[in-house]
Formats: sequence, C-alpha cells, structure tokens
Amino acid sequence: MTTVETVPAPSLRMELGRVRPKWYRAMAELDRAASEGMDPALAELVKIRVSQINGCAYCLDMHTRTARDQGEQERRIYALPAWRETPFFTARERAALALTEAVTLVTDGHVPDDVYDEAALSLDEEELAQVLAMAITYNAWTRIGVSTRMSPA
Repeated sequence: MTTVETVPAPSLRMELGRVRPKWYRAMAELDRAASEGMDPALAELVKIRVSQINGCAYCLDMHTRTARDQGEQERRIYALPAWRETPFFTARERAALALTEAVTLVTDGHVPDDVYDEAALSLDEEELAQVLAMAITYNAWTRIGVSTRMSPA
C-alpha cells in the first residue's frame, strides 16, 4: 500500500467575510440571485469548471462534494477538464461549459462570437443569462478563495 504524504495547506491570509461583512453578505446575495431557477446540476458543473480553471482548492472541494450529493456521476466530475473529448455531456452542457470557459478566460480573446452564438442556440435566453451570471459570480468567489488562500478542511 502506498502512503500519501500530506502537506499542510498554506495559511489563510484573511477572513474576508469578517473584515468586510457587508460586502461578503452582498456576494452571498449575488450568489443566491445567480443560482435562482438554474438547473442545480448545470450550476455545479459551471462552479466546478470555474474552480478548476482558477485553481481554487476550497471551491473545488465544496462543489465536487455538492455535485456528488446531488447525484452527479463521478466520471463526469473527473472528466470535466476534458469535457470536449468525452461523450458524457449534453449539447446544452457543452455550450454552457464553453461559455463558462470563455468568461473565465476573458483575457484570452474575450468571449468569442462563435462560443456565445453556440450557447445562444443551445440554451434559451433565461438559461443563457443564468450561465453568464453563474460564471461571473463564481469567478469572483474563486478569486476570493485564491487571494485569501482558503483551503478545504
């Protein structure tokens, strides 16, 4: 049996919610508004993908656990970084993931028209708005996690 050496997580730099509680509550309200009416499975895929791209261990831990608790298949979670190369995701999910990646990597060519247009074909206007709101919101959350060095317990 192989033993796994554990390395202590970097120290938390700041509890932003304690220092800026009004702002942090506003972020939580933004999160609730972004999630409102959105398919929970799709919301978790978006949150996980943003967390993977931005390297937020805290958010990855939280949202992969939530997705599993909601019944998401393990193999879809594991394959999410390679979603283009697998048959595990629907056209709707693929469009949402492509848009999520474009929003997250906005400095790499902004949000290309073809990505946005494909999302607009695969998602109705409300779903398109939900994916945009979720991607934007979770980019903010992951930046909080990474900047303050939040770590899973």
